[in-house]
Amino acid sequence: MKIVVGLSGGVDSSVTAYLLQQQGHEVIALFMRNWNDASVTLEDECPWIEDSNDALLVAQKLGIPYQVIDMSELYKERIVDYMFDEYQKGRTPNPDVLCNREVKFDVFMKTALSLGAEKVATGHYARVESTFDENGKEIFHLLAGKDNNKDQSYFLCQLSQDQLSKALFPIGELTKPEVREIAKEIGLVTADKKDSQGLCFIGKVSLPTFLQQQLVPKEGEIVEIFNDFAEYYKPQPNFNSKQQELEYLSAKINYKKEDGKVIGKHQGAQFFTIGQSKGLGIGGHKESCFIISREMENNIIFVGEGRNFPGLFRSALKIDNSEVHWVREDLRLKNGESMGVMARIRYRQALEKATIYQFEDGFYMEFENPQSAIAEGQFAAWYMDDELIGSGVIS
Repeated sequence: MKIVVGLSGGVDSSVTAYLLQQQGHEVIALFMRNWNDASVTLEDECPWIEDSNDALLVAQKLGIPYQVIDMSELYKERIVDYMFDEYQKGRTPNPDVLCNREVKFDVFMKTALSLGAEKVATGHYARVESTFDENGKEIFHLLAGKDNNKDQSYFLCQLSQDQLSKALFPIGELTKPEVREIAKEIGLVTADKKDSQGLCFIGKVSLPTFLQQQLVPKEGEIVEIFNDFAEYYKPQPNFNSKQQELEYLSAKINYKKEDGKVIGKHQGAQFFTIGQSKGLGIGGHKESCFIISREMENNIIFVGEGRNFPGLFRSALKIDNSEVHWVREDLRLKNGESMGVMARIRYRQALEKATIYQFEDGFYMEFENPQSAIAEGQFAAWYMDDELIGSGVIS
């Protein structure tokens, strides 16, 4: 089989190429040149040049064809501009999820298939399996990677059946230490290379510096809300329906300046996110203060002290119907239906018990235990056992 590997210059994609070669496939390495702006990467970091060189050395070592494709304009348009837009609106985007949906498994995949490839492989810690339904239709299952510490199924939560049908994740069956061991045994230059810590398209950046290219700093106030805030203790009303209850539970509290006390200044609410505690410059507290809300119109950040502060928690979230995506279309809920699932609202979060509900004017997720720092713009993903079956953008 002819397979194109997205060779990124890291150990995971390098071992992916090697494993496929060992299985007797014809492997072609494609390196994506992503958008890069040297003005925002941290000192001496020019990730794409170093990564491209490493990818070339791996391809030479394995004796496989190698070429670079320039996707920088596409990244700028589909990912970078989206990030600026979301932060400007006071939402918290996830560029890695979008990068997989819009770039790696869309334009990059189409490019690979145009070269005659039957499949595209990447170094994700995830697995794809397929079964047939009673009508003989093949159904593709996106499964968590075997390495619990590295499972990256969450980043693939927006993929479709068509994209999964052409995707391969060979290292999904391995743990990270096993991958490094293979790379060492065969002498790959990437064997001890650190995992990239940055955004999917530019490497290591200072996020505020990056955002300040387009989002103008503007001084605003930091307002502390206290534990005794009356809203946290008011009794729940009586509900006429489950949907009414979910609407209530998923609603944000709209704080006002007079609800708390001004304790500092910041340079723009758009540079921060819900649940953030670093970079606020707040002193004089026993525990760290965490952002519980941002009021974009008046540029106010609301904070509460301690990671157990009541204002950080909600037991339900809402997703607009237009933002609901089912990896498993055959499991899609009809109006009025619900389903017990395991779910997460961010990468690396442990899976939590939840129930999802579909209504005509919205999709809801209710957790068994209240969740901390539910942020608009992030993706909620839901699973059955270790299979990711759907996801959506938190509204």
